[in-house]
Amino acid sequence: VSEPRRGYGYACAAGTAVALKHNADILVYIDGDFSSLPSELPQLLTPIQQNEADLVLGSRMLGHIAAGAMPPHQRFGNWLSAWVMSWLYRVNVTDLGPYRAIRADLIRSLTMQEMTFGWPTEMMVKTAKRNGRILEVPVSWHTRRSGHSKISGTIRGSILAAYYILGVTLRYSVGGNQ
Repeated sequence: VSEPRRGYGYACAAGTAVALKHNADILVYIDGDFSSLPSELPQLLTPIQQNEADLVLGSRMLGHIAAGAMPPHQRFGNWLSAWVMSWLYRVNVTDLGPYRAIRADLIRSLTMQEMTFGWPTEMMVKTAKRNGRILEVPVSWHTRRSGHSKISGTIRGSILAAYYILGVTLRYSVGGNQ
C-alpha cells in the first residue's frame, strides 16, 4: 500500500481502503516499527472472532512496557486522553494506543475523516457513540527498532499529538456521529 500524503490518518485510510476492497472481515492496525509485536495479534483477533467485541484495543498500560519505550510525558498524555475518553463516552479504556482490531463492517460505517494522530481516537469515539463493544487486551510495548517517533520523540511532538487527540475527543462529544 502506498500513500503519498503525509499523516498517520492518511496511511491508515489507505490501508483500510485496500483491506475493504479485498473483503477483509477484520482489520488490524499496528505500527510498522515493531514497538508492538505481531505475535500478539491473536489476542486482538479472538474477541472479535468470538463475537465478544466490535473493537479491540491493545492496552500497553495493561501489558508490559519495556524500559525506555514510553517516556513520562507520553505516559501522562496517554493517561489524560484515556481518562477524558472514559469520562465523556462512558467507556473503560486505559490506553489510546495504535495496536487495535476492528470489524470491517464497523470501520466501513464510521466514515473516518481524521487524517492526523487523531485517527485512532476518532475510531474509538465513533464506536462508543454507536454503543459498540470496546474491549482492551494487554499487549507489550517495545523501543523502536529503527527511526524516530514523531510523537514521543519530542515534547513538541507529544503536545501536538495531544492537541489532535483531545481535540477529536472533545469535538465528537458535542457533535453528532460524524
